Amino acid sequence: MDEIRLINIKEQILTKNKNLANEIRARLQSENVFLLNLMSSPGSGKTSFIIETIRRCKSMLRIGVIEGDIDSLVDSEKVAAEGVPAVQLRTGGACHLDAPMVNAALETMDLGALDLVFIENIGNLVCPAEFDTGAALKVMLLSVPEGDDKILKYPLMFSIVDCLVINKLDYLPYSDFDIAALRERMRVLNPKAQIFEVSCKTGDGLDSWCDWLKAQITASQECTSK
Repeated sequence: MDEIRLINIKEQILTKNKNLANEIRARLQSENVFLLNLMSSPGSGKTSFIIETIRRCKSMLRIGVIEGDIDSLVDSEKVAAEGVPAVQLRTGGACHLDAPMVNAALETMDLGALDLVFIENIGNLVCPAEFDTGAALKVMLLSVPEGDDKILKYPLMFSIVDCLVINKLDYLPYSDFDIAALRERMRVLNPKAQIFEVSCKTGDGLDSWCDWLKAQITASQECTSK
C-alpha cells in the first residue's frame, strides 16, 4: 500500500494568516494607528458600543471603522452617520474576518488621518477567536441577556481577549446574570484581561472604558516613539 500523505490545511491557513497579521500589526504601530478587534455574539450591541465610543472620543481621536457582515450595509451606514470613515467587508457567508480581509480594508483607508480603527467582527463566538486580524487589542462584548455561562461554552474566545466588556447592564434587574460568577471564571481563565461593565442605553461605565482605551493608545504611541 502506498504511503498516505497528510496535509494539515487548517494549520497552513492559520500560519499564513498569522504571518500577515504580524505584518499588519508592525506596519500600523510604525504609523501610530491603533487597531482594535471587537468580537461578540450577534445582537450583543457591538455597533451601539462603537458609536457610543466614537461620540465620547472623536474630539481627541481620529477614528475609522471596518465593518464585517455576511450581508447588508446597515451597520456601516450607522457609523458613517457619526461622521467617521467606514469600510464594509461583506463576506458573503464567511463567519469571521481574517488578516487578508482586514488588510484589504486598510488599503482603502487614509491611515495617515487616523489614530484608531475599530474592526467590528462578524457576530460569532467561535471562528473569530482563531483568526488573528493584526489588531493591537482584542475586545469581547458579552451582553447580559446572553447569560453568564457563555464563558463555559466558548472558553477560547474568553481566553484570547485583552478586555471583556459586559454590555446591556440595564437588563440586570430582569435577569439572573451573575457578574461575580463571571468575574471569578474570567479570573481563572484569563486573569490579565480587563473587565468593564457598561450600558449603551444609560451610558453607565462608558467613560471608564474610553479612558482606559485612550490610555492603551497613548502607551502604544509612546512605545513607537522610543
